[in-house]
Amino acid sequence: MAGALGLARADFRDVSCSGATTADLTAPQPTSDGTNPAQLDALSARTRLVTLGIGGNDVGFIQVLTRCVQQGVLHSLGMSGSGSGSAAPGDAPCADSYTAAGRDELRQRVSLAGHRLESALEQIRLRAPHARVLVVGYPALVPATGNGAACTGLLGLASGDVAFLRSREQQLNDELRRRAEAAGARYVDTWTPSRGHDACTAAAVRWVEPLIPATDAAPVHPNERGERGMADAVLRAVRGSS
Repeated sequence: MAGALGLARADFRDVSCSGATTADLTAPQPTSDGTNPAQLDALSARTRLVTLGIGGNDVGFIQVLTRCVQQGVLHSLGMSGSGSGSAAPGDAPCADSYTAAGRDELRQRVSLAGHRLESALEQIRLRAPHARVLVVGYPALVPATGNGAACTGLLGLASGDVAFLRSREQQLNDELRRRAEAAGARYVDTWTPSRGHDACTAAAVRWVEPLIPATDAAPVHPNERGERGMADAVLRAVRGSS
């Protein structure tokens, strides 16, 4: 992005860090390489553009997906052992575990992440009052439509859980959009351009790596192709196009 905008190295700062939550925006973040200062400390009255991608770690999407994979594999083994041969298309053991007793745990986490983003955007406005602020949404982790049969084979997810994970990620993106627009920031949609490039697609086209990556990307994170696709979406927003 900086290169496309013609910015010199001294003109921008990247303080993003793997595993960051909204708490790490305003407080130090311990890492294996030491402790990072609060990310918002990089802002000042001179700041003119802020891009922020946050919320997924507040919800715990990596842990959620890992749990869903584990439950999907166990469920599949159980169904095979019972003589049925495979899980039924609507089976969703992970969704059942997160919505037990009428309580939708992930929906509550998404709502909490939205509240935290609202507070973070207030802090950004105070520290960088002249900056344009762009909240970057998340690309599709699982297929954007259908029952995700490819995810059953590649990730071990029960087919019903593919729809569950998709709906919860969409809820998070919707929450990020709502909070961004309410704060006068712009939301950047990376879900739409990433459709057909999720973690369950072929290695040659996917933007997001599965739990066992085929590239240097972290599990269930964008690879180089995905980062470029997301950067393109942000650049379009910076330049004023949709």
